[in-house]
Amino acid sequence: MNKVRYSPLPQQFADVDAVFDGIRELVASGDFTLGKAVGEFELAFAEKMGMKHASGVGSGTDSLKLPLKALGVGPGDEVITCANTFIATVGAINELGARPVFVDCDDTFCLRAEEIEAAITPRTKAIMPVHLTGEVANMPAIMEIATRHGLPVVEDACQSMMSELDGKKAGSWGIAAGFSMHPLKLINVWGDAGIIVTDDDAMNANLRMLRNHGLANRDEVKILGYNTRLDSLQAIVGSWMLGQIDEIVAGRREAAAFYDRGFADTPELRIPERRQSVLHTYLLYIVFAEERDALLEHCLQSGIEAKIHYPVPLYQQEGLARFGYRAGDFPTTDRHAREMITFPVDSYLSRAEQEHVIGTVRSFYESRRT
Repeated sequence: MNKVRYSPLPQQFADVDAVFDGIRELVASGDFTLGKAVGEFELAFAEKMGMKHASGVGSGTDSLKLPLKALGVGPGDEVITCANTFIATVGAINELGARPVFVDCDDTFCLRAEEIEAAITPRTKAIMPVHLTGEVANMPAIMEIATRHGLPVVEDACQSMMSELDGKKAGSWGIAAGFSMHPLKLINVWGDAGIIVTDDDAMNANLRMLRNHGLANRDEVKILGYNTRLDSLQAIVGSWMLGQIDEIVAGRREAAAFYDRGFADTPELRIPERRQSVLHTYLLYIVFAEERDALLEHCLQSGIEAKIHYPVPLYQQEGLARFGYRAGDFPTTDRHAREMITFPVDSYLSRAEQEHVIGTVRSFYESRRT
């Protein structure tokens, strides 16, 4: 049986002598906390994103929480976000004592901008659009609404590093944006890590204190903060990955285009619109499928590590029951949970592996037709 794995980590980290050389230098220096390696990575990341500042933190979740905290979001406040997202988005809001207020998505998998205004209340403190799968939300429309209502925008760009809309990168629209460097992201380190970008000097100063106990320096606590510093070791891994990011993204785009061509004549699959205004990075390659659950089982039995992102809509999860949402509140999110399937996509996949995926899907539907 042909095996098509989902995670490319074994191939990606097969030859890491340069990383180990950097770690040896780190150990010899003893510069383990917010040292040279972290500063160099932050400068390089900010430059790559076209932003003034970048601050490394301990996780992608913290990369979302800290900007909200810097904006004063707290108990009793509301933050508008997308009903279809990973739990970290809501977790970041909840950790501050605020309430997530959901808006449905559209078939880009991102927040539906035209429904935002109906969700705004006197308690709304911020808007957090989520750029899911490598897509980019409708940021011009979102920013226009936010500006008109005097609301800051913090972007959840954890899944869309290097994606662009109208030539402007995801994460460069709002006052700040958070990125994840979890092992399944485009820049992935050896554990959890995140990074925040901003062009706002005051926001940057606040973020740097918030990630380090609220310390202005070794002896002065200016605010009450957190312990969520980016480890120097992870910064070394991140710098090594950042040097490959253009190649990684190009490989994913090529792989996605190959799938698109291969699936184009399968009527039971619907490929999401590929907007010319968006440079998609395809962290996830998702299509809409008839008989999705049966197709998923067939793929798994055929050695293909297909997945669903996500089988239970977040707003319907037991842990979010106290927010009072009910099944059917967000119909597009519900439909996505029924129809979406994710196929492996990365720069290390061979064309033979992709052809196996395409052939397996085609044969599944051909057998159903007959």
